Parts: sequence; C-alpha cells; structure tokens
Amino acid sequence: MADKLIEIEHLKQYFPAGGFGKNKKVVKAVDDVSFFINKGETLGLVGESGCGKTTTGRTLLRLHEPTGGKITYDGNVIFDYDKKIKVDMLPYRRKMQIVFQDPYASLDPRMTVSDIVGEAIDIHKLASSKQERNEMILEMLRRVGLNSDHANRYPHEFSGGQRQRVGIARALAVNPEFIVCDEPISALDVSIQAQVVNMFEDLQEQFGLTYLFIAHDLSVVKHISNRIGVMYLGRLVELADSYELTFHSVHPYTKSLISAIPIADPITSRKNKRIVLSGDVPSPMNPPSGCTFRTRCPYADERCAKEVPQWQEVSKGHFAACHHLDKVN
Repeated sequence: MADKLIEIEHLKQYFPAGGFGKNKKVVKAVDDVSFFINKGETLGLVGESGCGKTTTGRTLLRLHEPTGGKITYDGNVIFDYDKKIKVDMLPYRRKMQIVFQDPYASLDPRMTVSDIVGEAIDIHKLASSKQERNEMILEMLRRVGLNSDHANRYPHEFSGGQRQRVGIARALAVNPEFIVCDEPISALDVSIQAQVVNMFEDLQEQFGLTYLFIAHDLSVVKHISNRIGVMYLGRLVELADSYELTFHSVHPYTKSLISAIPIADPITSRKNKRIVLSGDVPSPMNPPSGCTFRTRCPYADERCAKEVPQWQEVSKGHFAACHHLDKVN
C-alpha cells in the first residue's frame, strides 16, 4: 500500500460574486472535491477552461483559504473547516511548491534570475553563507538546463521556455516534496513543450517528487501521469489509473474528451468516432441543478435534474459520478 502524501476531502472554494444578504451570489469554483496523491506519484487533473483545476491546486496549497473541507499533508491535518484547524503554512511552504501557468506574469521583472531563485532560499534560511547561496542557485539553474551566465539576467531577456525553467528552478530551490504544476506548458511553443515535460519526469526521478499536474491537454497528461482526474464545473466526474481512464472511461464527459485526442495514424483516426457535446459550459454562478453535466449529456433524464450523482467506485481504483453508467457503457 503506497503512502498518501496529500489528501483532500470534500474541498470547497467559493468566491463572492456580488449581491448582499439573500441576493448574495457566489461562484462555486471547487465544489466538494476529494482525492489523494501517493508519494512519488503524478496525479493529472484535466478539464475544460474554467472547470476549477487551477483553483483546486491553489486551494490545496492554501494560496486561497478553502471555503470548506479538509486537507491532510503526510498524515498531518493542515486545514479542517469543520474543526476550525488552520495550521501555519510557512513550514509547509518548503515542502509544497507551485509552478505557475504564465512564465511571463509569474516572474518579477525587476529581479534578476539569481534573486528570483534565491528568494525562497533566503526566506527559509537554507544557506549559511553568500557563497553557499550562490552555489545552490547555480546548481538549481543547472538542473533545469540553464547556466551561470543566466543568473544575472532579467526575465525579459529570456524566451518563454527559459522563463518557465526559471520558475521550475525557483520551485526546486527549497527542495520540496510536492509540486503543483499549474498548466506549466500551455503558454509554451509546441517544440518546447516536450522538453519541459521530459524535464519534469527527470526531476521527479532525481528528487523523488510528487506532482499534481494540471492541464487541459489530455494527451500530455496521460503521458506523464500515473492517475488522472477529470473535472467539470467545479466537480470531479471521474478518477482512474492513466491507462484505465484512456481506454475504459465510463463517464460521458471523459469519453468526449478522449475522443478529441488527435491520433497520428490516419487509418485509426478515421475509425475513431468523435463525440461532440452539444451546448456550452453553464455559468459557474448559476450551475444546473442535480448533475452539472446534464445540460450537455445525451443520457440525461429527470433524475439527473433532481439528484447530484454519488461518487462511487466502478472498479478497483476507478471512481466516477454518474446516474447512468450502465447506459454509457
């Protein structure tokens, strides 16, 4: 039995969206999400833009204070809304890091690369001397494919791929155990994406890292992830082993996503039937009653409008939330 490094239970993140009293509106960005990540594992999180993937990652790190639920890190409860537990996060910031989506917005343009990578080393007092600090910074840059010449340059002097490498070096500087990779390749050229994904895999092997890898490109996620979770409008709809989810998915939304993955072989591609969903994603300010996917689901009926589908184990380690799993498969 693998050790769980991080576990979230019934996590909620609601953002105020205007109004007062009874007319107060909220956006349910993350609504009752539960999963765990084992040590040394990569859990992929996929879904359409605006489904709550990034908010889940940030809330998990308590960059947003959760509206509800429980977060456990390596056996220690760091947040529990019901029991009013809010642990000081500074010691955990060393263990839990994030690589942001936008390499242009996430680096301070007024700081050199050396200062960007060295900032966390200074905050956590990891270097005993200036020389040791410089050696640690240069070692981190070397690990991500940069060299000492890059240390004294500013972010605007780098390409998008190089900036993302700086962001990864910054995350690695404090020797973390867990990293949230928030769409780390979506802003990069396709030619650079494979290099960065391979680098993540190499770093995981070297440092024994655990990843939450957030992306909307399922073909990338299935390559790097051990297990994959699929989100739709703030909720998890399916979670399974990477191979199991790709070839034996049970939720109609997951099936639609998988059918959209490009296939290099033209003969196989022609045989592959594309499942096109009708309509648009509903507003998270006014989600549909019952199952949030019902407005776009070909199997929806009255029950779907009334009841929220229960999160259930379909087979060992394979979970889904749908009233009509027998019809879909």
